[in-house]
Amino acid sequence: MPTQSFMDIALEEARTAAQAGEVPIGCVIVCDGDVIAQAGNRTLADRDPTAHAEMVAIRRAAEALGSERLVDCDLYVTLETCTMCAAAISFARIRRLYYGAADPKGGAIESGVRYFSAPTCLHRPQVYGGIGETDAAALLRNFFAVRR
Repeated sequence: MPTQSFMDIALEEARTAAQAGEVPIGCVIVCDGDVIAQAGNRTLADRDPTAHAEMVAIRRAAEALGSERLVDCDLYVTLETCTMCAAAISFARIRRLYYGAADPKGGAIESGVRYFSAPTCLHRPQVYGGIGETDAAALLRNFFAVRR
């Protein structure tokens, strides 16, 4: 399945999250060409500030593989990852990170703290930004426009 198709699945997870009143962020984890986990944000539903789409998907992938190490896995997320999620991606040893829209305020990959560039970061995935950026950014803009 092409990269954009995996991001399309993440975008669908983001739409589902938005319908539930969550910030529309979706994530998919792929291993050997197969989707092994997917999730949208669940912070409100779970009453858990760590239930970002990436964190939920990482937990599900680790359970599916029976390992805390996701070394042959790629993660697709609709918004640039925050510091917490970047650390989890590093700790899980995810091979590649693909993200949609940049997040100048809360992002930690190419914005903000640039977590993977820190000398204390133990594992740095390959990073590809801007995948499905237009759709991901539109979802977020529309979601917050309704709330303002």
